[in-house]
Amino acid sequence: MLTDRINTLSESITIAITTLAQELKAEGKDILSFSAGEPDFGTPQVIKDAAIAAINNNFSKYTAVDGILPLREAIATKLKRDNGLTYAPNQIIANNGAKHSLFNLFAATIQHGAEVIIPAPYWVTYPELVKYCGGKVVEIETHDVDGFKITPEQLKAAITPKTRMLVLTSPSNPTGCIYSKEELIALGKVLEGTDIIVASDEMYEKLTYDGIFTSAAAVSEDMYKRTVTINGLSKSVAMTGWRFGYMAAADTELIKATKKLQSQSTSNINSITQMAAIPGLDGSADADIEMMKKAFIERRDEAVVLINEIDGLSVTKPDGAFYLFVNIKEVSNDSLTFAKNLLDKKLVAVVPGVAFGSEGYFRLSFATDIDTIRTGIARIAEFVKELKA
Repeated sequence: MLTDRINTLSESITIAITTLAQELKAEGKDILSFSAGEPDFGTPQVIKDAAIAAINNNFSKYTAVDGILPLREAIATKLKRDNGLTYAPNQIIANNGAKHSLFNLFAATIQHGAEVIIPAPYWVTYPELVKYCGGKVVEIETHDVDGFKITPEQLKAAITPKTRMLVLTSPSNPTGCIYSKEELIALGKVLEGTDIIVASDEMYEKLTYDGIFTSAAAVSEDMYKRTVTINGLSKSVAMTGWRFGYMAAADTELIKATKKLQSQSTSNINSITQMAAIPGLDGSADADIEMMKKAFIERRDEAVVLINEIDGLSVTKPDGAFYLFVNIKEVSNDSLTFAKNLLDKKLVAVVPGVAFGSEGYFRLSFATDIDTIRTGIARIAEFVKELKA
């Protein structure tokens, strides 16, 4: 007998589609997959060298639950240098990826019936974790015409006495939108006088192409006190499988609570990953990040042009991350069926917008080589032409 709690969870559609695409490819089918949120680059050598050194030095024992002190100091230095945020090591905890950070945060702060405001489209995991923890998801719908960003007016209208948290993602998965400093200040003013936590997911911070990235906690003292900054190295330095994320908060009691939970679940994260993460944080891999950014910009720019040349589809150029959130409303109001048929007929895997809380779109990852992007979009064009025939 399974619990009601576990039965509230849905399988991640992004993972399901990626897995299906991999299975079909293993069967010999010419699958082009744009579903995974994973850089196609290898982890930088300086990070691999640090891991190899850790292994050779037998750094394979248990560590402090929240991570070794040199790692937390490296995180604190990174946050000060890049984001203008001052955190002590006891205000930081290392987790098994940012998804783990979010789970710990939600589990420690969301009571049964508490409301969590999540702008849509959103990363698929947010609402599932809220429901698992007994909370209620309050979605704020956004659209491409408004840059997929919520306004202060929308936020104010969504707040009730039960509101416990606002989840912000910048740059966004799946849209790539970035909140400006001015926009974050305006949202912060709405929250003044409340005890609402801001969970600021900044995983794609280093993959910012247009405009300037600003951390939510950096825009005011009030936002600093209420914001939990969540980040990691999965996307910026291609460490998805290494499972490294972290959380920083002014509230040391909150960090202690998540540490207590982690001590009874996973304990410390992988010791080798901890040593490898340090050069990923201290600037040693900056040249690798710039190389990846340059490639992503070239891919993004060409992919946007190619998609917008398809009659019936449209997409706005994302400011960050490595996704296009493509509008298909002229040809379909059922993104799941659209994605299934595209995979079946043209062997192209994308993620339906409904998975992100926004019907009438699909997400295409351009974290793959340019030839695959060109071929895949050509197949999508053929598919749409057939749909409209």
